[in-house]
Amino acid sequence: METIKREEVERYLERGRDFIDDALIERLLEENKQPDARAVREIIARALEIKTLEPAQTAALLQVQDDALWEEIFQAAAKIKTKVYDNRVVTFAPLYAANKCVNNCSYCGFRRENPAIQRRVLDFDAIREETRVLAGKLGHKRLIFVCGEHPESGADYIAESMRTIYSVKEKVRNGRGEIRRVNVNAAPMSVGDLIKIKDAGIGTFQVFQETYHHATYARVHPAGTVKSDFGWRLYALHRAMEAGIDDVAIGALFGLYDWKFEVMGMLFHARDLEKRFGIGPHTVSMPRIEPAANTPFCDHAPHRVSDRDFKRLIAVLRLSIPYAGMIITCRERPGFIRDVIPMCTQRDASSRIGVGAYTGQQQEQQQDIQQFILGDTRSLDEVIRELASLGYITSFCTAGYRCGRTGKNIMTLLRTGKEGCFCKLNAILTFQEWLEDFASRETREIGERIIAQEIAQVTERVPAYFTPELLEKMLEFHRRIKSGERDLCF
Repeated sequence: METIKREEVERYLERGRDFIDDALIERLLEENKQPDARAVREIIARALEIKTLEPAQTAALLQVQDDALWEEIFQAAAKIKTKVYDNRVVTFAPLYAANKCVNNCSYCGFRRENPAIQRRVLDFDAIREETRVLAGKLGHKRLIFVCGEHPESGADYIAESMRTIYSVKEKVRNGRGEIRRVNVNAAPMSVGDLIKIKDAGIGTFQVFQETYHHATYARVHPAGTVKSDFGWRLYALHRAMEAGIDDVAIGALFGLYDWKFEVMGMLFHARDLEKRFGIGPHTVSMPRIEPAANTPFCDHAPHRVSDRDFKRLIAVLRLSIPYAGMIITCRERPGFIRDVIPMCTQRDASSRIGVGAYTGQQQEQQQDIQQFILGDTRSLDEVIRELASLGYITSFCTAGYRCGRTGKNIMTLLRTGKEGCFCKLNAILTFQEWLEDFASRETREIGERIIAQEIAQVTERVPAYFTPELLEKMLEFHRRIKSGERDLCF
């Protein structure tokens, strides 16, 4: 337990308590049962102004019973996504580097006492080879680096792994394959350790609370493990902000407790970050419990979320934290992803979630190396082709982060819709890059049509803050990318 630095939690407590008040959340949900339709529409209007909702407003949305009113909520969620992020979808892939873990979480296939899992920590040569597949064969430009909580995969290991990933430059069809942004999903760390991974070039630091309900958290995270400390995990992203990592991500594992409570917990988390740092979470994730090897808890999850309720919680999160990117993952089946992608901004593809799974000879779904079972194992090319057929442009852009559009800088741009316009230009450029270097003929054909539509849209409906010179520069960059140049961005 020496991992936990108590003073790095206590300085955030108010009168000795954290910001999750279970009784208050339950009371808000009870008080807002059967909300008036007019009040719900007023809440929708506030969200459409890209303003974070008040807890009582989110509680009211969660208690809507009328199906027609839910349709209005879904439509508003899609409209907010388009207003803030336009019609683009960002893609990424996970790189699982280590599955040794000191924790013993009831729902996790990688828990310490699970003998069914083959344990491994990738060395840096193996990480380099995994990256070569991700960047050089599949064409990913960003990934999420994932490892368990264990002395062998601490901050020094993560930092060196990131430097290894960034060093890979693969020659591909017409350009080069490289990872331009490494996000990290890892255990909560001290401020000192977080500074190490910041200095290595971290993108987003992602820590999921799993469940915001105190009693449930204690029940599924056995006492005596590092993860059993609710507060150490809850304030992980606050410490990241202290360390200078101004791009953080929240999430909950739906199925551990009542989904309405968890949505409220995520809102309180976002609001506390905003209050203390002026910056909310850059992304929000909402994974559902999926089957895992030798993990009976997952087969009998006490609060399993139906597809109907899962779609509803995604919509409410989109309205509640309207500026945030929302991530739907390959845990879900393709049909469900298609249904909710109008509200989401990011998804993974070509994902393998076993340690060393991209370069190994493992089967597509091999339980003894995976944390859980995936619902969508399609290739990145297939996913991009489907997105294009639905009218979405796939973005591989990482320019905003490298140009300083993070933290407080990006919050204003997101709330005004300006960031979506910058991202639209970069989406055109990076998508053209990927089509030139990696796409199958069928995907390239439909992708070229989407790019033509996007260019026409930009040039025919010029936003006031885009000068003719800026648009001409975008067209010049586009021509240069088709001629073989790479990594041109705004």
